[in-house]
Amino acid sequence: MVAPVGQLYLRLLREVTPWRNSLLHCEITAPSHFLQALRKLPLRAFSTNARKVHTAPARTFFRLRPLRLLFVTGGGYAGYRQYEKYKEQELEKLGLEIPPKLAGYWEVALYKSVPTRLLSRAWGRLNQVELPHWLRGPVYSLYIWTFGVNMKEAAVEDLHHYRNLSEFFRRKLKPQARPVCGLHSVISPSDGKILNFGQVKNCEVEQVKGVTYSLESFLGPRTSAGDLPFSPDTSCSSFKNQLVTREGNELYHCVIYLAPGDYHCFHSPTDWTVSHRRHFPGSLMSVNPGMARWIKELFCHNERVVLTGDWKHGFFSLTAVGATNVGSIRIYFDRDLHTNSPEYSKGSYNDFSFVTHANKEGIPMRKGEHLGEFNLGSTIVLIFEAPKDFDFKLKAGQKIRFGEALGSL
Repeated sequence: MVAPVGQLYLRLLREVTPWRNSLLHCEITAPSHFLQALRKLPLRAFSTNARKVHTAPARTFFRLRPLRLLFVTGGGYAGYRQYEKYKEQELEKLGLEIPPKLAGYWEVALYKSVPTRLLSRAWGRLNQVELPHWLRGPVYSLYIWTFGVNMKEAAVEDLHHYRNLSEFFRRKLKPQARPVCGLHSVISPSDGKILNFGQVKNCEVEQVKGVTYSLESFLGPRTSAGDLPFSPDTSCSSFKNQLVTREGNELYHCVIYLAPGDYHCFHSPTDWTVSHRRHFPGSLMSVNPGMARWIKELFCHNERVVLTGDWKHGFFSLTAVGATNVGSIRIYFDRDLHTNSPEYSKGSYNDFSFVTHANKEGIPMRKGEHLGEFNLGSTIVLIFEAPKDFDFKLKAGQKIRFGEALGSL
């Protein structure tokens, strides 16, 4: 009986063992399969009765880089500004007058925090890099197509003649391309667009319609009579009246914006004598008409060179205003002038007098004579004294070329 019983036990053991091994295998592998399946689930949030605990968004947040965040926010703001500009253009088409929407203090401060001076110096260095002969044609042709440059007016039409972008920007014109008007006393000193003009009132000058800047902030404070061409006038308290040197005269202004495709040299707008130069190191914000409508006192924030002197009717001044990528302002007879230089800090100014013991009058300039140049394009502001019957031959927004009439008596 023992043998049959032993055989029966062994048989039962053989049948039970596979089931036991299967159970053990399930116990071991089930947790691992569960974990693998759990990892494949979209890890977004676990819901509890109290609150939702988010995990994936937090992980995504830490993946963001500051530079990407800057591009996203900057792009969104730029898109918003373009949308606002589009709405304004549509309203203008309907003939509705739109009041200027000025930038807030924080917006101006944010814009001024951009290192435009450093970027402009880098752009200037890049412009001076000599291009290979085979690359000059395509690069300059793209610029001509983008900004509508008329190369038929250039003294040298061959694009391969210009070794770098800087030479191309400062190209000279054919002598007959810009005839100087001899019938009018004041001509346009450059090519460009007329942003504003008229009589100066209440010591405020309009950079565009409805947006003004302070005359004194723009030209700088009065100094001694020996340093500036104005005669001291203790009876007049306003800065405007201190500039008007002759009884019965008024103060006038004209703002000309030079686009990137314009001729970048500027000339003397009349016969006058330059006796003083004042250089304001400053920001290099864009000065296109859109920015001029948005930022109050834009020209007072930016780097500029103020030339002051006299013409036959009294006080006369020409100011070259710098802009983004236009840190270089050159005055041909002023070798001591160095603009957008790190040695000068914002908020200051430095003076230079052309009146010396050897030259008691200053630098005489003839109407139409070469005066200076920009590295790319910017703004010219004329502020001058003239009799009350001075008449501008202009319309706001019109295109004008160097040599054409601005106004006359």
